[in-house]
Amino acid sequence: MEVYIDGKFYPKNDAKISVFDHGLLYGDGVFEGIRVYDNCIFKFEEHLERLEYSAKGIALQLPWSRKEIAAATIETCRRNGISSGYIRLVVTRGTGDLGLSPRNCSSPTIIIIADTIKLYPEEFYKIGIKLITVPTRRVNPAALPPMIKSLNYLNNILAKIEALQHGYHECLLLNDQGYVAECSGDNLFLIHRGRLLTPASYAGALVGITRQAVIEIAAKLKLPVVETNLTRYDVFNADEAFLTGSAAEVVPVVELDGRVIGTGKPGKLTGKILEAFRKKVTQDGTRIAPKKAKK
Repeated sequence: MEVYIDGKFYPKNDAKISVFDHGLLYGDGVFEGIRVYDNCIFKFEEHLERLEYSAKGIALQLPWSRKEIAAATIETCRRNGISSGYIRLVVTRGTGDLGLSPRNCSSPTIIIIADTIKLYPEEFYKIGIKLITVPTRRVNPAALPPMIKSLNYLNNILAKIEALQHGYHECLLLNDQGYVAECSGDNLFLIHRGRLLTPASYAGALVGITRQAVIEIAAKLKLPVVETNLTRYDVFNADEAFLTGSAAEVVPVVELDGRVIGTGKPGKLTGKILEAFRKKVTQDGTRIAPKKAKK
């Protein structure tokens, strides 16, 4: 396995950055988690755009063009033989010192990893996943906008720890007003009375790429989508529920805090959305063209 760092490829065990990198010292940077399906980088342009928006959100100027980042990412997939897998694209503020000021960082660092991933057991996609609401609250959007996909994931990690301590793989986070925000690493959707409901970004939800793909699918299925404030009560009484995320894809939810959702089994509409999603991922994106042979 080879990892791309600042224009060069390194064997996995030799892929290193400085201990003075602000991404390590302060979580100062942004990233994207991107899926590859049958040599198609799913919604690659959307991911690159979000990376640019996140960077602008934290006043981090990218010294590379979108075309240059795309070329490096594709080459990383080629070198690692990834036709179906996961890409982690990271940009840190770069090497600085022990001070907070980003002015002391010389230039940003870019890291690209292409590998395989399996976030949830396969059985969850067939029988559904059970969630628990954790005490940790989602960071207020006024403090850190959820639209920014930053390297500072401690809020999510604390929630994940609490879920694991109680025997759950995934959890639900509420915002400081008590409304549903998202899960530790995924967006949440509910189906109720023929409508698809999901928390809005102002509630603390990441504007997910897979989330948007599901909204596009819902439009084709003529399923109205409503972005609104939701409570645990709404989740308890939903007809169906599911999670979305680049790594997770679409995962049915069958229980929250001991309350069975719907029939307690993955719902029919969730199944239709998952089926449509699996068709979409090999078509809606950027193809990894074979490397041209040298003459």
